[in-house]
Amino acid sequence: MDVRAEILTHATRLFAEQGYDGTSVQEIADAVGIRKPSLLYHFKSKDELRENVIAEMLAHWNAVLPGLLLKASTEERFDATMEALTEFFIEDPDRARLFLRETLDRPESMKDMLAQFVRPWVELLGAQLQRAKEQGLVRSDVDPQAYAVEVITMAVAGTAVIDTLDVILPEHPAGGGTRKRHARELIRIARSSLYTDNKREN
Repeated sequence: MDVRAEILTHATRLFAEQGYDGTSVQEIADAVGIRKPSLLYHFKSKDELRENVIAEMLAHWNAVLPGLLLKASTEERFDATMEALTEFFIEDPDRARLFLRETLDRPESMKDMLAQFVRPWVELLGAQLQRAKEQGLVRSDVDPQAYAVEVITMAVAGTAVIDTLDVILPEHPAGGGTRKRHARELIRIARSSLYTDNKREN
């Protein structure tokens, strides 16, 4: 067992469910199945553990998504890009819940994390979409960087509450499960608000 990875996995879940202040180191250790001193061998404090949980999540996101997002200037590539974004959160909604909770509970700390891990590629995506807009591929009224932020916000906020929303967005014989319906509609909204009718390759 990779103890460090197990600690991060269970800490992500508990911080997402109960919040940082509502979760004790002992609870995390119990969830992993180790003693508290063993946990503190890997992470010297709960605060250090929290920082590693957030950094690990954003680093993984940063490693997987930018290469895909930078290809999103043509509609042919867009669905795969958006599927990667939504799948990142939907495969583990605790990521979205933790992201949202930390943004609300510790905005200054999250600003530092977002500046380090997310802002650089949002700026690159904005530049890519700006070039596509100048070529007539993207709607002239789109603010590229704001668009990227709004898509992230929709993906995070929607996924964070998706398991609660199943009461109003239940499984459907034709549409599939709640998470699948949510992801598909998010992609449709994001696509239709971005592209013009003039579909040309770069």
